[in-house]
Amino acid sequence: MGSEAIIVFLIAGIVLVAGANFLSNLISPKSDNTDKREPYESGMKTVGPTWVQFKVGYYLFAILFLIFDVEVAFLVPWAVVFGDMGSIAFIEIIIFLVILGLGLAYAWKKGALKWE
Repeated sequence: MGSEAIIVFLIAGIVLVAGANFLSNLISPKSDNTDKREPYESGMKTVGPTWVQFKVGYYLFAILFLIFDVEVAFLVPWAVVFGDMGSIAFIEIIIFLVILGLGLAYAWKKGALKWE
């Protein structure tokens, strides 16, 4: 596969994305009404400022959750084929879990898991 194929794939990707955006703008229903520009929360009018600043800790906690959630998704296929792979797979997963544990310890030490 040469550089010509890469250029063809790149151009095809750009054309497909641009075409999808153009087509979606062309055929999507349009309604310019002031109610659509209002912030929505449970159907009730907001009281006070609409934009509220959240603590960074919430986002950090969510990102840590996603990281460990994805890692569990990696553990499931490993558990399915563990019997066929032998001791090498066991050693590799132990290394994987140690790295995860170190990451969790680091986040804990930095106070990322405190919910205040």
